[in-house]
Formats: sequence, structure tokens, C-alpha cells
Amino acid sequence: MIDRSVIRKLRSLVQWSVFAMVLYAGVTFYFFVQALENGIIPSMARAPSVEGFLPIGALMSFRLFISEGIFDPVHPAALVIFTATIVMSLLLKKSFCGWICPVGTFSELVAKTGRKLFKRHLILPGYADYALRSIKYVLMTFFLYIILIQMSTPRISGFFKTPYWKVADIKLLIFFIAMSLTTKITLAILFALSLFYRNFWCRYLCPYGGLLGLLSMLSPTRIRRTEAHCIQCGQCTAHCPSMLPVSNSRAINSPECTGCITCVSYCMSKGALDMALPGKTIMKPELFIVLIAVVFFGVILLARLTGHWRSSVSLEELRTLISFVGSTEHP
Repeated sequence: MIDRSVIRKLRSLVQWSVFAMVLYAGVTFYFFVQALENGIIPSMARAPSVEGFLPIGALMSFRLFISEGIFDPVHPAALVIFTATIVMSLLLKKSFCGWICPVGTFSELVAKTGRKLFKRHLILPGYADYALRSIKYVLMTFFLYIILIQMSTPRISGFFKTPYWKVADIKLLIFFIAMSLTTKITLAILFALSLFYRNFWCRYLCPYGGLLGLLSMLSPTRIRRTEAHCIQCGQCTAHCPSMLPVSNSRAINSPECTGCITCVSYCMSKGALDMALPGKTIMKPELFIVLIAVVFFGVILLARLTGHWRSSVSLEELRTLISFVGSTEHP
């Protein structure tokens, strides 16, 4: 078994490797769009992974696939990434949030920066914390109701044929590089709050995380504490990114648990805290980490091999549509 302190280093390596891949995809996508706007055939391919930032469209794609068996050919990677996160949550807790999500990785960096600057994080009273945490579930319920109940299958299918959906990833790029004043102020407020309150966006506002958290309660894996071996050092609770009372629980089945196994990495007593399967079967940390990578990247690899990863929209059609999107130039 690996030294448990190595778990944190491995987690950081996975998180920032994914973050670097997403950043690289974003940069290449920017130059791809710039070339289209200038009437030049791009030298690079359209980056499919940026479609991971289209979660609402991905949920619509998921609904269409489940009800009609239609795999959206316009932004297939959005559905692939969404499906990978669902599978991960059902099998390996909310590990997408704890190990893969680039927004979560950046949020943790901001939190660490805030702690270095101000020497501590602020903690809301219990009633305020519960009230704010409900926001992400309210938002999640709203999106699920609109897409799964209110929207008909023909309506979703029709939307996927519109020019708007075909350039949704390009419009998202423009949103980020040519932000309105309102957007800048909103992001600045979220950044400031994240400095003082640990993982503010993830904990209180992310509807995607809310959905994955509820699904993760069905996962066979969970953190389990063995009372006989626990020395009550409190390190697990102190270092839990989700601020869960690990040291006072026999098993963690909270939707807030991200499966980051940070608590396990800080445990000072062998056998006191582990990721476990039903029947108290212990899952070694290295196996849990490998399974995270295998499930997430395995789903993507399968999609690539079966032709369900890259968009079917041609360069010629994109060059026609790009003039209606708006310029990516910004001050």
C-alpha cells in the first residue's frame, strides 16, 4: 500500500493535469475560432472537450438519448463527458468533483490562497450553511423539471438542429473572453467569497455538483470509520474539503462527499479510516484512484473509438454560421 501522504500528491497531479488539458483545449479552440472568423481553414481541430462546459445541453442530450436512442451528433462530447460523470458518481462517489472538475480545482486553489492571506476560513452558522447549500439543489430541480418534464422530445430534437446549438461552444467562448460588466462583477464577487469561504461555488451554487452528489448516495463505495482503531485525533474532520464530521461518523454517505479521500490521507491510525465497499470490504486508495481514471477516460476512449466524440458539423457550415455568432475580439 502506498504511503497515505502520497494520496494528496497524486490527487493534485490528477487535478492539475486535467486542468492543463482543459486549458490547452481552450487555447486551441480560441485559435480555431479566430481562424474561422478570418476566413482561414484552421490548422487545428475543433476541441471536443470544451463541450464539457455545456452541462445544460448535455442534460438535454441525455434525455434525448434515453427516450429516443438518438446520440446528438452536433456536440457528442458534451453527452460523453456528462455520462462519464454520472457513471463515476454511481460507482465512485462524487469523485468527478473531487478529482477531475477544473472548476473545483481552481476553487480549491482560491481557497488555499485565501487561507494563506487571511490565515483562516470563515464558517457560516449551521442554519445559514444549510440554507445556502439548498440553492444548488433548487437550481438542479429547476433544470431537471424544465428539461426532463416540461420539454418534449420533439422540441429538444428540434433545438439540436438549430444554428444556435451548432455554435453553442463558440458562443460560450465569446462569453468568457468578451464578458459583460455584469458578468465580471458576478465573477469577482464569487472569487472574493471563495477567498473567505472554502469552495463557495461548489458548496452552495453548483447545480451540477448537486445532481452528482445525490446520485453518489447510491454508490457502493463510501468512507468508513472503524471505531476500534480510531484515536480521535480529529485530522480527518479538520482537513475534509466538504467540512463533514468524519471523526464522529461510522460511514459518510453525505451528498457533499467528493470522494477525494483527503480524510483518509490524513488519518494517523492504520485501519481507522478507509474507502470501503459493502460488507466492510476495504478498497485500497491506489485502486480507487486507478478506477477514477479508468472510468472517466475509459468512457471518453470508448466514445472516440465508436465515433461519438467529434462534432459532425463541417468546417464549411461553421464558416457560414460564424458571422452570426459575434466577434471574439475583445478590448
